[in-house]
Amino acid sequence: MTLLSVNVNKIAVLRNSRGGLEPDVVRAARTCLYAGAHGITVHPRPDQRHIRPDDVLALAALADESGVELNIEGNPFAPPRDGYPGFIALCDAARPAQATLVPDGDGQITSDHGFDFARDGERLAPLIAELKALGCRVSLFVDAGCEGLETAARIGADRIEIYTGPFADAAARGDASAELAHCVRTAREAQALGLGVNAGHDLSQGNLEEFLEAVPEVLEVSIGHALIGEALYAGLQRTVQAYLAILDDATAAANRR
Repeated sequence: MTLLSVNVNKIAVLRNSRGGLEPDVVRAARTCLYAGAHGITVHPRPDQRHIRPDDVLALAALADESGVELNIEGNPFAPPRDGYPGFIALCDAARPAQATLVPDGDGQITSDHGFDFARDGERLAPLIAELKALGCRVSLFVDAGCEGLETAARIGADRIEIYTGPFADAAARGDASAELAHCVRTAREAQALGLGVNAGHDLSQGNLEEFLEAVPEVLEVSIGHALIGEALYAGLQRTVQAYLAILDDATAAANRR
């Protein structure tokens, strides 16, 4: 079964836009878990534009209390700065079940590309080892159709997360076949190397089923922006449950094949 990890960054964006404590990130995460979500994802950035280190620690406590996985995403190369201890140090404090490494710069509005393993592979290797020594499963953010997955396996990664933004854009235009083919090839190559496959970015109720029908054995999807946007209309609990129904249908369809 594909698991749903809800990214609660957007809750923090709304809170930070006004200051104060509302809406409460932990309460929102708890609501998602109550609705049946399997885990929580956060992507703290050094500029603290949304999720802050104190949020990460509070959500780590919630994950431990609830018996679910916390997934912390971030750029392991970004240096510490005032208020942000650095990605490895934050994982050391929070001890997430999964650390997803993403090559995003400070100026990016959102993550929009995966690692270049020819350039970054050897730099990643000691950081992956540090995270695994902390007990974290390590996933690397990759472009669909990328080269160098054998390097990801060699340097110790446990999983990849396929960047699904181009697929979502193509699905919105009405023809995602070419992008899906890239995703399928990448997933199969990763699995042949012993890597698990996650996926995330711009997945929504409108495209998730199509993605899961095509891409084999996806272990986890991380969804935040679309889910929170949809929840503004339908409510958070109902929206999470709608995603879980899609995942259940996809699992049932896979079992019938």
